[in-house]
Parts: sequence; structure tokens; C-alpha cells
Amino acid sequence: MPDKVDDPRIPEIDPTEVEDKRLLLADEHRSFLEKVMVKGNLADLYDARDITEVVFRTMRDMMSNEAVDRVSEELHSPLMAENEDKTLYTATPLATEVEDLWKDTNPIVHFLSRIRPTLEIKDTTFLFRVQQEAGLPPQSQPEEIVKAVFSATKDELSSERIQEIAEFLPGTVRQIWEQA
Repeated sequence: MPDKVDDPRIPEIDPTEVEDKRLLLADEHRSFLEKVMVKGNLADLYDARDITEVVFRTMRDMMSNEAVDRVSEELHSPLMAENEDKTLYTATPLATEVEDLWKDTNPIVHFLSRIRPTLEIKDTTFLFRVQQEAGLPPQSQPEEIVKAVFSATKDELSSERIQEIAEFLPGTVRQIWEQA
């Protein structure tokens, strides 16, 4: 009996693309985007980055400028540990820290968000906005993705900032924040 079976109906598997569960790192050794990717069941770090930016933008829209600045001061962890592939940062120029994702990269939007009052966003609107603007994968639920971003974010913040952010979040979104 031959060792190799060539059946054109069975797709070949590239062994470099098969994830070995034994190699999964503990959460404390993961970078921010890796945590979002794993907890959100996302395919890659690019999706994690793009979705995180939308979640952060929606959160900032609901917060006072002072609260946004206080959160920004605490988010100084690297997006990825020892990342040699700078293409991850091209959509967010020079973004190498979580703080860079927190800040709005569009100067006009950044300016307008600083001068307008905070927005009152309902929890359903928050989740709908994330689903629409972030281009979530079809199998993903916005609650699951938001929880992944929240969980990774809370790992970076002090208990004071975590509580402060919770006060700005509405209903279900606040519950997701507290569960993350």
C-alpha cells in the first residue's frame, strides 16, 4: 500500500498553516492585537487592528476629551511583540503602540471630535456601528468582537480607567465591558 494518496478531490494542506494548539501562548505573553485576534476568533492581525480602531472610535465618541486623554496616557504597550513586518502598521501610520490605535488618525475627525460634545450612543447603535464600519467576518458576532477588544484593552488599563470607561458605556455594551 503506498504511503502517499493523490486524490484531487481532497485539498492539500500546507503544514505551515496548520495551527498546533500546543504552541498557543498564555494570554500574559500575547501582544494586544494577538489577544484581540484569538479572543475574537479573527483570521489575522490586520482584522484585529481594523476592528479595534472602530471599537475605539465608537468608545471615544461617547467619552469626554479629558477621559479620552487619561485613557491614552495609559495605553503604551506595543501592538505586537518583536514585529518585523511593518505592513501591519501601514493602515495606521506609525502605529506601534496601543495608544496609536486609540488616537484618531484622521486629523479632521480628530479635530471635530475635540470640539463637539460627547455623543449619546445606544447599545444597539454601538454594536451596529461596529458591525457596519469594521467589516466583521460573516461568522462573527459584534458582541464577541467587542468583548475581545474590551478584554485586551482592560489588560492595559488601571482599575480607575476601567471604571471611568464603564461609566460612559450604555446598557449591554457596559455589561460586555464588565464581563471582558
